[in-house]
Amino acid sequence: MTVWDDLQGQDAVVAQLRHAAQGENPTHAWLFTGPPGSGRSNAAKAFAAALNCDQEDVALRGCGECHACHTILGETHSDVTFVRTEKVTITIDEARELVSKAGDRPASGRWRIIIVEDADRMAERTTNVLLKAIEEPTPRTVWMLCAPSPADVLVTIRSRCRPVSLRLPPAADVAALLVRRDGIHPELADRAARAAQSHIGIARRLARDEEARERRLETVKSPLTLRGVTAAVMMAEKLVRIATEEANSSNDERDAAEKAALLTSLGAPETGTLPPSMRSQVRQLEEDQKRRAKRSVTDSLDRTLTDLLSFYRDVLIIQLGNAVELVNVELKGELEAYASRSTPETTLARMDAINTARIRITTSNVAPLLAVESMATSLIQQ
Repeated sequence: MTVWDDLQGQDAVVAQLRHAAQGENPTHAWLFTGPPGSGRSNAAKAFAAALNCDQEDVALRGCGECHACHTILGETHSDVTFVRTEKVTITIDEARELVSKAGDRPASGRWRIIIVEDADRMAERTTNVLLKAIEEPTPRTVWMLCAPSPADVLVTIRSRCRPVSLRLPPAADVAALLVRRDGIHPELADRAARAAQSHIGIARRLARDEEARERRLETVKSPLTLRGVTAAVMMAEKLVRIATEEANSSNDERDAAEKAALLTSLGAPETGTLPPSMRSQVRQLEEDQKRRAKRSVTDSLDRTLTDLLSFYRDVLIIQLGNAVELVNVELKGELEAYASRSTPETTLARMDAINTARIRITTSNVAPLLAVESMATSLIQQ
């Protein structure tokens, strides 16, 4: 086992990072890009482990067996800082803390490493806080930024970073990973990998959660009964409900656990009114949780619309002659019947409508239900 084993279908990236980890002076700033599910953060984590691996033989670095590899992969190594946000953006104050942390010398490893998993969630003012630290790095410090595409990072930042471009792995590779790593039955792993369109994290959730599979199937089948404005409004409500349930299923339990942990750490009384100092900290936690919940619903709705998009993707594939494998093979009969009632041009227009809704929901303050209703009316069968 090595730190590279989970980077399925990324042979070129693994070769690039292995070579860099074996050198004495790796580039001080890296930009990992690739579509959601391609494994950007996993690649950065594996690279960090290889850079600080305990092996003296450079050819063996990234062994996956030493103390450094284990603690970095487990995100407990003192010299590797992981930055991810479950809020809408990374704040300026958080960026300033990173710059301060980057100035520390490594305590036990060869390198102080800062991994920013959501570099695309920094506003321009926030990114500028990092610019000088990346432009004139502290010795023995390596920055690793992750984003969906180079365009999601300011040009002044990306011009100072060495690019690492990942792609979505083939579904067969994702299925093989689920079988090997998670013990999923091969047939279920194959279905989950195809349904997730090679998104490793989504595939793992679909393979392990039957309710998640049912919610996805309900979403994908929505266009089959879409006739008339009333049906479009009902479809929009259903899609938003599915996305909200998906997000809330993980948020509620986590929110309660976080609040209980905070009260315990503050020494709060089991009954009665909290002191003012404690109330302010609990209020801050609740505000952070509300911001996280908003992003969770937005992300979940975007994923729900991506699942819906797979229906029209399959319809288009059928209309163009079945050149590649369908995502929703189990609906092949329904897809063929639907495809026969429209044209490729109409299908492309419907796909554009879904992508427009995704952009509106993730980049503006439009009410999600209004955006999805507008989209749904564009999908009505004539």
